Amino acid sequence: MTISQWPAAERPREKLLAKGADALSDAELLAIFLRTGCKGLTAVDLARQLLDSFGGLKPLLQSSQADFCQHHGLGMAKYAQLQAVLEMANRHLLEQISRGDALCSPAQTRQFLTSQLNNYPHEVFACLFLDNRNRVISFEKMFFGTIDGASVYPREVVRAALKKNAAAVIFAHNHPSGVAEPSHADEQITQRLKQALALVDVRVLDHFVIGDEIVSFAERGLL
Repeated sequence: MTISQWPAAERPREKLLAKGADALSDAELLAIFLRTGCKGLTAVDLARQLLDSFGGLKPLLQSSQADFCQHHGLGMAKYAQLQAVLEMANRHLLEQISRGDALCSPAQTRQFLTSQLNNYPHEVFACLFLDNRNRVISFEKMFFGTIDGASVYPREVVRAALKKNAAAVIFAHNHPSGVAEPSHADEQITQRLKQALALVDVRVLDHFVIGDEIVSFAERGLL
């Protein structure tokens, strides 16, 4: 039986329009994205199969082009569509925290930083630059690889802060392992950056470590 033969209330698209996207399962949402199934499988069947194969929605969204395209029912066109959807979501979140108002929603900030950094298979160190009213100036991914004293350069962060005329900065980096507990190296580089930025009167408001959870240095008293 094809999806078009299902009762209207059970069809993913109609269900979304009637009840909202949050009423759908991961498989139903993915089926809408896929649009069609393949021989012997409806789009929902294919979506369930893909979620089982990848191990869930998060690994699917984080998959490389090569891993994504090797699965039956997927290909370059779907991969490009997925990347476009993810980027639109990221830009939407950036717009939400960059509307000219002070950065006053910790939850929104965490959501944005997680969306930006949680999909990398390697560590990425980023800076959220703010003006003197804590309004967002820009978000920059600055260093890639193992985040330690040898790979994060305070002078580069200071240069970027001065170029943007920033008054404050929030650091963030991911732990691909999923364990968000700050390492000793994380604490050391944070203090080095804080000391370097203090010389040019730029405040460090926080440093978030992003894994399966998100840890705030400020909340831990590590700043």
